[in-house]
This record gives sequence, C-alpha cells and structure tokens, in this order.
Amino acid sequence: MTAPLALVDTNVVVSGVLTSTKGAATAVIVDGMLSARFPFVLSEDLLVEYRAVLCRPAIRRLHGLSPGEVDTILEDIVRNGRLRDVLPVPEIRRSREDEHILRLLETAPRPILVTGDQALRRKLTSPARSCAPRDFVAMLE
Repeated sequence: MTAPLALVDTNVVVSGVLTSTKGAATAVIVDGMLSARFPFVLSEDLLVEYRAVLCRPAIRRLHGLSPGEVDTILEDIVRNGRLRDVLPVPEIRRSREDEHILRLLETAPRPILVTGDQALRRKLTSPARSCAPRDFVAMLE
C-alpha cells in the first residue's frame, strides 16, 4: 500500500522532536519526514510556525537545540516535503485560527491532516481527512 499524502501539524513535529521514546508515533512521523518515508506537504506559513514553536524558550529548554540546529532539521524536512503555494495568512491570524492549515488542506491532491489537536480536527469539513499520529503510523505499516 502506498503511504497517504500527509500534512503534519506543528504539535506532531514538536512532540516528535521532544520525545525521548524512540517508538513514539510522533517520533516515527518526524523520522519519516526526515527520511522521506512518506509524502507530505508544506507551506511557507507552516514552516514559519514549526520554527517559531520549536524556538520558543520553554520548548528550546526541553529539546536543547540551538536555532541553527532547528533550522538544519527544518531544511531536511523541506528537502523531503512538497512545498505548496497557498495565499499567505496575515500573521495576526496565523496560529490563532489555523487558517494556514485549512488552506493547505484544500490544495490538490488533498492531504490527510496528522494532528493531535482535537479542536482543529473539529474545524474540518471532512473528518475522514484527518487522523491522530498513532493512526497515521498504523497506515504506514
């Protein structure tokens, strides 16, 4: 079976970077992004959000990475992802409403959102187009 096209939400990437549990679903997903194990989409806004959250002081204290090391991880993710053009979302609305995620989900072919954010999943018009990290990992097996 071919792996589905994914859109990996920021909470999954951050959790995957933070976890010390090698087999954790979020770690498997981040490792899969870094090794091109499955196809996934990105946008400029999503990359900005990944970096902003990974570089928050409280998050940096937990993972211990420098901003340069975070950038290296993100460069590797970009190298393996499919960057899509979507209309930019004004910064004031970017993280509060997840509009950039919703816009990216509407690009063709439509990706499946991988997220642990239940509130975001409830915003989707088609719940079948989203799943929890553990369910996505099960699809990859």
